[in-house]
Amino acid sequence: MFVSKIVVYAVGGNALAPPNGSENEEHALVLAKVMSDVVDLLEAGWSVVLTHGNGPQVGELMTLDAEVSHSMDEWVAATQGMIGHTLSLQLNSILKHRHRPERTAMVLTRVLVDENDPAFSLPTKPVGPVLSASEVMERDWDIATTLHGPRRVVASPLPKHVLDLDVIRTLVEQRAVVICGGGGGIPVIEHERHYSGIPAVIDKDRLSSLLAVDLEAEALIISTAVPAVYTNFGQEDQCEHRHLSVVQAGEYLKQDQFPPGSMGPKIKSMIDAIVALPSMRSILCQPGDALSAMRGDAGTTLSQDD
Repeated sequence: MFVSKIVVYAVGGNALAPPNGSENEEHALVLAKVMSDVVDLLEAGWSVVLTHGNGPQVGELMTLDAEVSHSMDEWVAATQGMIGHTLSLQLNSILKHRHRPERTAMVLTRVLVDENDPAFSLPTKPVGPVLSASEVMERDWDIATTLHGPRRVVASPLPKHVLDLDVIRTLVEQRAVVICGGGGGIPVIEHERHYSGIPAVIDKDRLSSLLAVDLEAEALIISTAVPAVYTNFGQEDQCEHRHLSVVQAGEYLKQDQFPPGSMGPKIKSMIDAIVALPSMRSILCQPGDALSAMRGDAGTTLSQDD
């Protein structure tokens, strides 16, 4: 049986080109850096499990197919397949060109959530396009006013268990680069020993953290648009942190240094991973910096100790 160090590498949906084919140079460059990170990690002896966001892609699909009443779990499943297919083709081509032995495997990933999670009582996660006045009146949705206008909002419950965990683990053992957990996973609930989808969106970074812990991974990398974790971000006294302890990161969270709509869930996910598995390296960096961040030369590393 092949055994290697496992790293869960999470990339945001904004780093990936939208599904309508309107890829631009910026998206292409970021995607190339993500691919480079994966290959660099493989060449350094790591087994890679790649997770990804899907926010822009879900929004685009809902705009193109506005007349079809798909449930949110179906939208997540659809974008998992679309994005996973694209990533798989590109990565397989690179691995073949590099004469690497690994190949990719894409897993439609179902994630169990608690139907009594408090998030269902107060949906806050915007999904899909800005709605017109007539759509606001006609749609039987929870709708909130955002900076860009009224949008549908759904619950964002905590992930409890990855139903396809054993499949993912087996594929890793077979030396596959596993692409999974897209969009935080397909949210499902269990009732009387039966599973069913539920309209919700699981945070991609919270799911990546849970997956890293359950796989007993040696590292979790959250790849994002900023090169490191900052406090007083955007201010004159902005401070970049190459290393933070769990205690320090928790204190900064309490001080509202990390906004709940952006950096907050990432930091909380990193903290949760370290608390559950203290031996794990929990890293935030920008695409292209994964290997440097592993060495402590880039990004931000969280650890149990100061």
